[in-house]
Amino acid sequence: MPQKIIDAHCHIYPEKIAERAVQSVDAFYDHLPCPHWNGTAGELVRTGREAGISHFIVFSVATSAHQVSSINHFIARAVADSDGCMTGLGAMHLESDDFARDLAEIEELGLKGVKLHPDIQKFDADDPRAMEIYRLCEGRMPIVIHAGDHRYAYSSPEKLEHVLRTFPGLQLVCAHMGGWSIWEEAARRLAPYPNVLVDCSSSLYWLSRDTARRVIDMYGAGRVLFGTDYPFWPQKAEVDKLMQLGLSQEALEDIFWRNCARLYHLNGGEDRDER
Repeated sequence: MPQKIIDAHCHIYPEKIAERAVQSVDAFYDHLPCPHWNGTAGELVRTGREAGISHFIVFSVATSAHQVSSINHFIARAVADSDGCMTGLGAMHLESDDFARDLAEIEELGLKGVKLHPDIQKFDADDPRAMEIYRLCEGRMPIVIHAGDHRYAYSSPEKLEHVLRTFPGLQLVCAHMGGWSIWEEAARRLAPYPNVLVDCSSSLYWLSRDTARRVIDMYGAGRVLFGTDYPFWPQKAEVDKLMQLGLSQEALEDIFWRNCARLYHLNGGEDRDER
C-alpha cells in the first residue's frame, strides 16, 4: 500500500438536497453500474477512511450563476468542519456577471482551485467566457474540468487542447483520465501539453488493465491523480483497481498522493520535477 491516499475528485452536497442531487447525476449518466453513497461530507470521510483514504479534495457543480456563492460557502464550511482532512475547490458558472468577484470570493474562503463541468453546465470548454475564467486562473490556481463523453462535444479533446495551447501557464486537471469514454483519443491529443494533469475518477471500472496502463503511461505517472468521483463509486474498489495495474511503488506514491499534494500545496507534498 502507498504511504497515504488522497482522493482528488469528490462531490459533496448539503444533507437536505444530497439524495436528490446524487439521483440527478446518476440519471444524467444513464444510471451508473455501482451502488452509490449518499453524497454528504460525513459519509465521504467515513467510507473513505475505511478504504484507507486520509484526505479529500471536495467540490460541487453550480448549475446556475445564482448558486455560485452559496455553494462556495458550503464547501468552505465543510472544509472548516473537517478537522483538516478536506481541501475545497470553488464553483464558477459562465452566466455570472463578474468572474473576478467570484474568484476573489473563492480565494477569501480559502478554497484552492475551481471546478467546472461543461456537460452539466452546457458550455463549450473553449467558449470565450470560459477562456476568460482560464485567463484569470492562469498562474493563480488550478482548474478541475470534467473531460470527455462520447455523447457530447462540450469537453472534447480538441476543445481542451485549444485551452491548453492558449494558456500554457494554466494547471488544468482534465478529469476521468482526460476524456471519459474516449480515453485513448484524449490522451493522444492532450498528453503532449505539460500543463495538463488528469485524474482516474470514473475510469478504471471501464478500462482493461492494459488500456489503463497505456493511458497512464501516455501522460506519465507524475501527471495522474487518484480520484473516486465520490459518491458514485465504491472507494475501496477504486483503490484496489489502481493497485492491480502493476505500477511501480514510485508511480503508485505519485498517483495516490504526491501529485495531488504538490498541486494543492498540501502538507507532505514534494516539490519534485514531474516525470
